[in-house]
Amino acid sequence: MSSFYFLLCFTNFLLLFYQSFSSPSKQTLLLPLKTTLHPHPHAFTRNSKLSSSVVATASVAANKLTFRHNVTLTVSLSVGSPPQNVTMVLDTGSELSWLHCKKAPNLNFVFTPQSSKSYKPLPCASPVCKTRTRDLPVPVSCDPNNKLCHVAVSYADASSIEGNLAYENFVIGSSTRPGFLFGCMDSGFSSNSDEDSKTTGLMGMNCGSLSFVSQMGFPKFSYCISGFDSSGVLLLGDARFSWLKGLNYTPLILRSDPLPYFDRVAYTVQLEGIKVGNRMLNLPRSAFLPDHTGAGQTMVDSGTQFTFLMGPVYTALRNEYLQQTRGVLRVYEDPNFVFQGAMDLCYRVRGSALASFSNLPRVSLIFQGAEMIVSGERLLYRVPGMNKGGDSVYCFTFGNSDLLGIEAFVIGHHHQQNVWMEFDLVKSRVGFAEIRCDLAGQRLGMGL
Repeated sequence: MSSFYFLLCFTNFLLLFYQSFSSPSKQTLLLPLKTTLHPHPHAFTRNSKLSSSVVATASVAANKLTFRHNVTLTVSLSVGSPPQNVTMVLDTGSELSWLHCKKAPNLNFVFTPQSSKSYKPLPCASPVCKTRTRDLPVPVSCDPNNKLCHVAVSYADASSIEGNLAYENFVIGSSTRPGFLFGCMDSGFSSNSDEDSKTTGLMGMNCGSLSFVSQMGFPKFSYCISGFDSSGVLLLGDARFSWLKGLNYTPLILRSDPLPYFDRVAYTVQLEGIKVGNRMLNLPRSAFLPDHTGAGQTMVDSGTQFTFLMGPVYTALRNEYLQQTRGVLRVYEDPNFVFQGAMDLCYRVRGSALASFSNLPRVSLIFQGAEMIVSGERLLYRVPGMNKGGDSVYCFTFGNSDLLGIEAFVIGHHHQQNVWMEFDLVKSRVGFAEIRCDLAGQRLGMGL
């Protein structure tokens, strides 16, 4: 299965290698990442819309952009001729990159194609309209009004957007990618217009042929999200630094046969078990494997804030964590309260108890060949604006996929904080290692 994934990603990379700027594999672009706090965080954003986002903005120095996270990870760059500044949600769970191209009352930022000399819409008669869109979940159609290649995207939170595919110049740092294929969107429905108003669009970063990383021709990319000061780093290209050591790699997997619930171009890894403290959950290996429909794959997704587990696994983790924190944390007893629709284990915490988070039992996600440890403040998330009798309400940062109607395990970016995440498309693997991401940004001269 992993060999098929390797062929898919590597073929996409080779097809686009020579269409990209010269020697993309030798070029490395650094993008500082910074956090944007949203007053009403929610469980979803883009792709399968599984929560938050990350934002990157172009800095003065060449090849450097800023990246902000919390409920959203975003990237800022320039598009068109003359260039227009745009800000895009960074999403490893989506393929198509798109921009809002039509002004609306709820949108503060849009790309104006009429002002760009390099904008070129894609006719539906072009073979590219069919061949390059084969991995999109919704088949493209032909816009009857203008005979352009029409694309529609829908998300798990019921948001949707549609428009036409077009070619345009994308400039990131000092690198220009002419003829970048993206969605120029003119209509849709948003479940969170507040958040959408802060960005111009979405940057798809999965393994599909239309994704940003595939079209730009980078063989790998990395990011590192700080848990201390809301900063971070996004790096496109190879990361070879003397201080970056000890990455553990887990292979990417994919099934060659199309299945109804399996995303074939997601960054899919194999979750094999979960430990709470030193105790492994008593679950069969089959509980973590996709079934005959593809339900149960494990995706690494920067477009999701928290981590969601399939029902039986979540229940086992919830029960074990309750058992190990009995007498240490005070459970918030309200059967009608479920944070973000999927997180039903919450606690009442007094200010003086915050220091004890470091003593909580850690949760270890065991992958094939690697382990991700969730500890300290990453285990609990304060519900904004919610207080009970002088106590703040904190919720366990693992949720139940079943309550969201998601047929998958999803590793969200909250649990990727202070972890160097590397996505290697050529060797078909994901690598990670614990690191102080704020210090990594300083070493890379981000001036964070």
